[in-house]
Amino acid sequence: MTDASVSRPPPLLDSRLEILKKRLFSNWFDGIVTLVAGSALVWIVVSIVDWAFLNAVWSEAEASRCREVSGACWSVIEARGRLVLFGLYPSEQHWRSTLACLVIVLTMILSCLPAMWGLKRLPALWIAGFGTFVILMYGGIFGLSVVTTEQWGGLSLTVFIFAGVFVLGMPMAVGLALARRSKLPVIHWLAAVFIDTVRSLPLLTILFAAAVVVPFVVPHWAQGDKLGRVIVAFAVFYAAYQAEIIRAGIQSIPSGQEEASQALGMSYRAVVFDIILPQAFRNTLPSTINQVVITFKETSIVTIIGFFDVTASASAAVGRGEWGAYYVEIYVFVALIYFVFVFGLSRYGAYLERRTRLHHG
Repeated sequence: MTDASVSRPPPLLDSRLEILKKRLFSNWFDGIVTLVAGSALVWIVVSIVDWAFLNAVWSEAEASRCREVSGACWSVIEARGRLVLFGLYPSEQHWRSTLACLVIVLTMILSCLPAMWGLKRLPALWIAGFGTFVILMYGGIFGLSVVTTEQWGGLSLTVFIFAGVFVLGMPMAVGLALARRSKLPVIHWLAAVFIDTVRSLPLLTILFAAAVVVPFVVPHWAQGDKLGRVIVAFAVFYAAYQAEIIRAGIQSIPSGQEEASQALGMSYRAVVFDIILPQAFRNTLPSTINQVVITFKETSIVTIIGFFDVTASASAAVGRGEWGAYYVEIYVFVALIYFVFVFGLSRYGAYLERRTRLHHG
């Protein structure tokens, strides 16, 4: 047996080091760029750690030290954090807003479990979740005082808007996608015109029309609540974009599958919900998750039309008074909230991709 036949591959660590060396120090210019960029990165990391942790003030009791140190003044979170999280909601009723937010988040988590994926279970879960949220936030029954939607704010409002947009928008998106593929010209063109018209308008324009214009053109009895109108308008905007994603997924499925299903005598409903849509969602999963993430971040736009969401609450928290100089800390706190939600959505999307590969790979 020759030496070549018993030779072992080099250790994985050595191979990776060699790859890094070739990529980062392949010549003198790349080496200089690597050293300069590495030094800058180290300086940035050290500066952030020094500002955020080593020289930071953490307790509201030590707030007087904020002007004396060069680090972050996290005392502002303790002092003004409630305003960020609850907005204009009455302070003595903050427990209701907290519980309502937990209910809607728990509803979202439960709806992500495969055991809840059903045409009966999922709608029942969301009806119960939304009903509980509205009862807690609005009150008027069970001895709870009434808190109008104009006083809703902070994180609970942001999460409620996002959940409402998704729950209303996704079924609309499926319907629009199927309508645009209809063989009936009238339905096809109506869906196409509706989708293209909505997509041609900025989201802010649609929300402004729902919040401000609708009361001038619709009878008072049909106007509904301002928050409800905004959520419906936002859901329509989301549905128009998501419908095109779903339609692309449907078009990626070979037409022979639908024809074979019809030849076997399957009903239209069975073909669509058992054959077409599951594959369409699987094929467009990355795009769908991306659109959901974008929608969550776009909820901050409601600030412009008068709602006190988490970003508006953050602005108010440092808008005046002794904490006005520490807006960076407040917005870092808000950014962390958005990061937690967006990261969770992204990880769930990655889980779904792995799950579909295992089941259909």
